[in-house]
Amino acid sequence: MTASQMSVPAHTPSQRGVARLLQTPLFGSVAALLVAIIVFSVITPNFLAPRNLSLVLQQSVVIGILAIAQTLIILTAGIDLSIGAITVLGTVLLAQTAGIAGPIVGLLVVLAVCIALGSVNGMLVTLLRLPPFIVTLGAFTVLVAGTRLIAGSRTFPVNDPLLTLLGNSITIGSFTTTYGVVAMFLVYLVVGYALSQTAWGKHVYAVGGNPMAAQLSGVKRHRTIFSVYAVSGVIAMIAAWAALGRIPNADPNAYQNAGLETITAVVIGGTSLFGGRGGVLGTLVGTLIVSVLRNGLTLARVDNLYQNIATGVLVIVAVAVDQFMRRKTAT
Repeated sequence: MTASQMSVPAHTPSQRGVARLLQTPLFGSVAALLVAIIVFSVITPNFLAPRNLSLVLQQSVVIGILAIAQTLIILTAGIDLSIGAITVLGTVLLAQTAGIAGPIVGLLVVLAVCIALGSVNGMLVTLLRLPPFIVTLGAFTVLVAGTRLIAGSRTFPVNDPLLTLLGNSITIGSFTTTYGVVAMFLVYLVVGYALSQTAWGKHVYAVGGNPMAAQLSGVKRHRTIFSVYAVSGVIAMIAAWAALGRIPNADPNAYQNAGLETITAVVIGGTSLFGGRGGVLGTLVGTLIVSVLRNGLTLARVDNLYQNIATGVLVIVAVAVDQFMRRKTAT
């Protein structure tokens, strides 16, 4: 029998399904999370203790919430380096305003300010056609300096029960966590539903995946991008509230690297930096990977500098995998 006469066995539907599963970015992220949990449970005896697992979730709340906003922006092929600075300004304004006019007024004022700041970023990106990296880098610099000026470079203790509500403990079965963790999961559910079940979500993916095709299909490209930055302001306000629940002090020097940390979580979670591919479920997994990595290495008494090195290497690997998958898809 000649080579041309030999038949190549066809893959069964189950084999094709497994192959597609292995190629999905979310599969790799979940696998990495499970490997990290197994490794740290072996080398650190207290890692799987309920109290420590609760701590892992609590430590991921602020960055986890902000990473949702970062996911929306990256899905449109943008980026936001200022999201953490908006949140820090929100904590300072919330502490100051609540002390004068009460917590409810403070929350409303900070919500308006965060939406306005996100909207300004969106207008600069859409109306002036400025690169998102440059716009948000400039906004980050302005906001960091402005927050310190407003705060007078000092912290503001927060004692109001409403402002610290998200730091209160809640018991679910035999597991104790905080309202902040519950709020984080609720935001993931809401945004995940919006992305997968609404026209707005489909427009976000379309704008990031192929902006010209989206525009030809009738999608309001600039309006969609602007809306994403405005929504990120809403999410930043929630993160500011959660931050005060986590640590009841409004510190103008807190969360300075939050923008980079959210990008780390989003990329590790499988969302493409080039837009149009990914989602909040992967971002949640990416956030947990970073939190598990830091917690496990801390329990193993690894120096913080080496933790940063490990996280940086993980980001590079995640971007390399993303590039590889894009080239493979294109061929």
